[in-house]
Amino acid sequence: MTGVNVMLVDDHPLFRRGVAELLQDSDRFNVVAEFNSPQNVLEQVSRTPPDLILMDLHMPDSSGLELLQQIKQAQSAVKVVMLTASDDPVHLMDALRLGAEGYLLKDTEPARILERLEAILNGQLGLDDEMLLLLREGLRQQESSAETGRTSVSGPPSGDEHWHEILTDRERQTLIWISRGLSNKLIAREMGISDSTVKVYVKSLLRKLNLHSRLELAAWVHAHPLPEASSC
Repeated sequence: MTGVNVMLVDDHPLFRRGVAELLQDSDRFNVVAEFNSPQNVLEQVSRTPPDLILMDLHMPDSSGLELLQQIKQAQSAVKVVMLTASDDPVHLMDALRLGAEGYLLKDTEPARILERLEAILNGQLGLDDEMLLLLREGLRQQESSAETGRTSVSGPPSGDEHWHEILTDRERQTLIWISRGLSNKLIAREMGISDSTVKVYVKSLLRKLNLHSRLELAAWVHAHPLPEASSC
């Protein structure tokens, strides 16, 4: 099994050391660089892109979200997972919209962290059940704010029980498989179509539902179940 090159960005040296030891002991991951601040991270990413970056959300005098955006603009293929103490739905949604492949809390069990990272590398959902619930709560908060006129909201109009009628049958099937954590490759296999066709359906779903990532798609269908979901 090919090793996965990982970069760690966290200002707490003891925590960073613990994560590094966890990854190295797994025989699956190679920690190739460690940083205690965003300084010089972009230079290293541009020179030698890792496969995966584990990054804190909050660091002294800097924002992990800003660094995330810069990394994705420089090297979009690099997978970034936020490893943070923040369980704020807004932070979670912001990270996903800026391109993070996953969001894990620092108190997550070590074995669970390894499981989630492996799932992310396989193109599956980068959220555990707790984070998925948090994302659903964030979407609901947006809906509530939109109803009172305070802000705009992602997704179809709140309270519209027929939102799924704007989707084709294939798009509904794709959405169900996304909600179950399947990668594009696995969805293509289940539906008997090509990976590229699945990508077309995903893009169409994002546009029609006014969402920003496949993780938001998964949270949306969990919060607003499709009538067909139980029969797929």
